[in-house]
Amino acid sequence: MFATVKQIFSPKNKDLQKRIAFTFFVLFIFMLGTTVVVPVIDKENLLGNIKGFDLFNIIGGGALEKFSIFALGVSPYITASIIIQLLQMDIVPYLSDLKDQGQVGRDKINKITRVTGIILAFVQGYLFAIYQIKGLSAIQYMEIATIFTAGTAAVLWMGDQITQKGIGNGISLIIMAGIVASMPNMFSIAWTNLIKIGGTSGSAMGILSFIAYILVYIFVIVGIIYTQLAERRIPIQYSNRTSSAYGGEKSYIPIKLNTASVIPVIFASAIIGIPSLVAEVIKNEKFANFITNYIAYTSYTGFLLYMVLIFVFGYFYTLLELNPDEMAENLDKNRSYIPGITPGDATSNHLKYVITRITVFGTLGLMVIAALPILFSKVSNLSSSVTIGGTGLLIVVGVALETYKQLESSIVSRSYVGSRKRRRNR
Repeated sequence: MFATVKQIFSPKNKDLQKRIAFTFFVLFIFMLGTTVVVPVIDKENLLGNIKGFDLFNIIGGGALEKFSIFALGVSPYITASIIIQLLQMDIVPYLSDLKDQGQVGRDKINKITRVTGIILAFVQGYLFAIYQIKGLSAIQYMEIATIFTAGTAAVLWMGDQITQKGIGNGISLIIMAGIVASMPNMFSIAWTNLIKIGGTSGSAMGILSFIAYILVYIFVIVGIIYTQLAERRIPIQYSNRTSSAYGGEKSYIPIKLNTASVIPVIFASAIIGIPSLVAEVIKNEKFANFITNYIAYTSYTGFLLYMVLIFVFGYFYTLLELNPDEMAENLDKNRSYIPGITPGDATSNHLKYVITRITVFGTLGLMVIAALPILFSKVSNLSSSVTIGGTGLLIVVGVALETYKQLESSIVSRSYVGSRKRRRNR
């Protein structure tokens, strides 16, 4: 890692340094936009109640809570991406055909996803405006929804600019920036709660408590890194290639421990948040109390429902994403096979068995990461904004690892091209 950082700042990689600088500049513009409040309302009129939408507030760098022009951020696009991905699983034939058309099909799917995301942004913006502000006219609510939609479009454009002119996946880095921006405030609150409130007599114990909190936080990060990088490698052999071919290199199918990433948590959070939104709209006290006591994930039954939803979504989404029958068919088309397994149905059944086992362990790990902040808030006296683990940290670690891999591969390819040029000059 240190070698990679040293190579990045090498005079030979000035274009790479410019791309990194451009990325940070766009992320700075995004964070600046999260502080700009929608101009058609006064802060005094905001209810400031975003229960059930904590995850989307974290993803947007707190813009949802501030009622910023970037309040929705890329959340509508994420929702649209998940919906389109599910519809590609032989539900909508047109989308399924596009998926098999290579780069042209992917470009069309990307356009459909973006249009769907913009439509969802307007709908979500309108509903969220009603949820947060009372007493406005329909035209005023539509004005606010239009501003939110324009903010989402601007954020998506900034993400595209990072992808094209910067480094890494732009939308993922914008999500990561929003989450990272809230971390200094969280550690500051933890320091205040653990040390300053304790006074002089409790300062030593407070410092030890804060150190313990940091160590646990680091331990959770290490655990998340493990779940993100862990994979099961299924060896494959080509029928037209001997075992000693290509220097004895072996091919394999990598199956990640956590293939679904944070998608199950986003689905589960959205479903848990819908009843709270309905309760706020219909203004029924009994229904609102029922949601608070039994459905919200801060309650015991709501927490159990939240965990079950994560497991169900994680399990089935992975099986849809990694289709064993399709994988077995692709192996047969490429004239390859799994050693010791007969091609065809036996290969499909073997892959299904392996994927099922890995998915169970991966989804259980995802449940633990999602449950940590909820359990931590129950057992500690710290502010609710001080957490350990959670979906936000999972996203940050995943994006950071992916961006580092892209940087590393970019440097390796540049070194390879440079060595080839030197050989030609000789």
